[in-house]
Amino acid sequence: MENYWIAIAGLLFWSALTGLIALKRNKNFWFYFMMSLVFTPLIMMIFALCDLKKDAENSRFYSHPFSVAYWRQAAREITSVRMLVFAAMMVALRIIFKQISIPIGPNLRINTAFIINALGAMVMGPVLSLLCAAVTDTLGAFLFPQGPYFFPFIFVEMAGSLIFALFLYRTKLKPWRLIASRFCICFLVNIVINTPIMMIYYEMVLGKAYPVLNLPRIAKNLVAFPLEALVLMLVFRPLLPALRRMGFAVDAPDGIRPTKKTVAVAVALALLGGVAVGGYVWYDYENTSLSASYTAEQRLSRNEALGRIVLERHPELREEETVCVIESAYPRAFSPEVTYHVAVYRADLTGAEDPAALLTELRGLSKSKAAARSELTRLFDEDLVLTEYGLEPEKRP
Repeated sequence: MENYWIAIAGLLFWSALTGLIALKRNKNFWFYFMMSLVFTPLIMMIFALCDLKKDAENSRFYSHPFSVAYWRQAAREITSVRMLVFAAMMVALRIIFKQISIPIGPNLRINTAFIINALGAMVMGPVLSLLCAAVTDTLGAFLFPQGPYFFPFIFVEMAGSLIFALFLYRTKLKPWRLIASRFCICFLVNIVINTPIMMIYYEMVLGKAYPVLNLPRIAKNLVAFPLEALVLMLVFRPLLPALRRMGFAVDAPDGIRPTKKTVAVAVALALLGGVAVGGYVWYDYENTSLSASYTAEQRLSRNEALGRIVLERHPELREEETVCVIESAYPRAFSPEVTYHVAVYRADLTGAEDPAALLTELRGLSKSKAAARSELTRLFDEDLVLTEYGLEPEKRP
């Protein structure tokens, strides 16, 4: 009887999670809750009715994917009702888990969908995984849109699933396979393949330019991969025995059991990930302009404060017509120094009903808004390095 209550509690939790994710996306909570509550047991019933017995061929493992038998077996997975039901569950889970991410640093998050992607690819193989990736990308774009739909992004999703399958499907699992698969996805897929697609997307859809070497994006992927590989090692070990009991041809968890070698690899990954995250945080801190997050009041007060410093350095300027605008403000880690790049303008207040009010308005402008104002004429730029916390009190430790 206890098992029934556990199953009911798990079903309610799963349905509530689905509803909460839908609510976060401004969807109806109860609609998605009830859909999950009804369809999840039906899927599980179909799963239970399918034949779970393994035959000799179903237990075959391969040392590499470069054989006809490997691809014949992978193609045969499409004809298995049990595997198709499993694939449907993986698609649903991937769509849901794409909405869940773990923050590990500023603008740095680990999306949990890669766990489901790796798990599904390991069980389903490359052929069925490619189809699931295409369905996942299409359904996810329409259920939880995050901007205009752009078809080429489907190839990024499919490439990730293919790489996971090539490394994990019907093979003896070792830590190096989990590490190598995740590294190839972070580098080859997220950087090499995704970059030209992003360039086309930005140009065709957004009308903007996308840099070929997007250093923050490259850093994020290289920083995240050790931690993600470690997560795969921790998650796969308890899941593999359950998948084997369900009749799926997956390796026993012995290859990633906590031996001294595996523990050493896990510790090394954790340390590498920690150092990489620390380096990324340092890089992000020193290369993210503080001026981007100024409020209107902060921008006005700091523009005026730096304006007074510029006037002291350049006595030939007239205070009543000089406007200084902070274009960037880069801090230094473990240091009170902030380097300001300031644009110095001459304001033409001729014909203004209230020259003082207009001058105050102009001194509160941001970089882009100041460049667009016809009243302002750019004179020169000035770089100022301040060693006190006066202008940036929030930097004080």
